[in-house]
Amino acid sequence: MMNKKTLVIGASENPIRYSYLAVQKLIAHQYPVIALGLKKGSIGKIEIETEKKSFEGIDTITLYLNPLNQKGYYNYILSLHPKRIIFNPGTENDELVSLAQQNGIKCVEACTLVLLSTDQY
Repeated sequence: MMNKKTLVIGASENPIRYSYLAVQKLIAHQYPVIALGLKKGSIGKIEIETEKKSFEGIDTITLYLNPLNQKGYYNYILSLHPKRIIFNPGTENDELVSLAQQNGIKCVEACTLVLLSTDQY
């Protein structure tokens, strides 16, 4: 299996949030995962980062932020040069899709949890 290092943007340590479930499921599927959120905390053994650090080798960014809150992340996301961005339900954003595609980044409107559970990740 390829090492699809994944950055979860909008991570929360609230167990009923989809971002929390996504981090857990990524770990269960043995994907390296980085969680980025507004508040410090942890999801299992994964610490939630609060700074937009320049992480190396990001394959996939999966978004759990509404389009309004994504604006402050545009440059950051593009600077990481991910291979793809997954727009989970409620995060669809034509403006970011356009910017990403101009930078050669594949954009997918899908649910990370579904992709993982159906082996399409």
